[in-house]
Amino acid sequence: MIKQVDAVVAGGGGFIGGHLTADLLSRGLTVRCVDVKPRHEWHQLHPDAENVVADLSLVEHARAAVRDARQVYMLAADMGGMGFIENNKAACMMSVLISTHMLKAAHEAGVERYFYSSSACVYAADKQTAENVTALREQDAYPAQPEDGYGWEKLFSERMCRHYEEDFGFTARVARYHNVYGPEGTWTGGREKAPAAVCRKIAEAVLSGRHTIEIWGDGRQTRSFMYIDDCLHGTRMIMDGDSGVPVNLGSSELVTVNQLVDLVEEIAGVRCERTYRLDAPQGVRGRNSDNTLIRERYGWEPSIPLSEGLEKTYAWVYDQVKRARS
Repeated sequence: MIKQVDAVVAGGGGFIGGHLTADLLSRGLTVRCVDVKPRHEWHQLHPDAENVVADLSLVEHARAAVRDARQVYMLAADMGGMGFIENNKAACMMSVLISTHMLKAAHEAGVERYFYSSSACVYAADKQTAENVTALREQDAYPAQPEDGYGWEKLFSERMCRHYEEDFGFTARVARYHNVYGPEGTWTGGREKAPAAVCRKIAEAVLSGRHTIEIWGDGRQTRSFMYIDDCLHGTRMIMDGDSGVPVNLGSSELVTVNQLVDLVEEIAGVRCERTYRLDAPQGVRGRNSDNTLIRERYGWEPSIPLSEGLEKTYAWVYDQVKRARS
């Protein structure tokens, strides 16, 4: 490892981590990018970063990762889309080892600022039972009833950040990500999220000539989706800000899954016959981001329209599907 770096990106081999590393490098910062996956499996590999393969669930690896670092972006977790987190609850909860050891190591190393990427999965399930869901405010995480497994780990790790700040004066910042999507993400294999999955299915329909698509659930469940560029801007802003409480970082553009499919079909110039798999993992019935707090604290909120982000995402996924078929 090089002696000193401006930023460590834990989980830097993942989708958001790869984009964040590129963004920080473009701003002239030195970056140590750390991930447990072998480098050939990283979503992006940036030669200008210090790229380290390490298991951050081991405290000695966490200590080595944050050594001589000014800031830490803690994105590392064992996670995926709804199909993964509903069937791998124990694996998702074991990410608490990464979260605990990275926070402890960063504090011991005297890191100036620490960013923790939490999730909208921390929100209480009884507030997400309707399609026309009321947008979730930060206080709606309590009384606690988060997504089983993944959501509990995220909520617990948020509390650790809070108490490290209260007990030790450690500067920790927390953002609750809402469904981040974009190019260079997971698009197949079981860990992909809804936008990438829909883009893949439509691309397969176009390339095969079989204009059919399977949708998980009845298609009326609702979500908001945030494009990666908004995620990067908000992440840097919250890291550098003065708010020590968790903040929603997500789009407030609520759509049904059927509307998501409509948008991708329009981009692809195709219409598909839809079948609905009602026994598939669906998660909560409706989820949206209340952006009142982020507007009050920072005068900004994610604003890239879903149609604009999907156009770029579909083009990238289409190329991946075409390459895989050939």
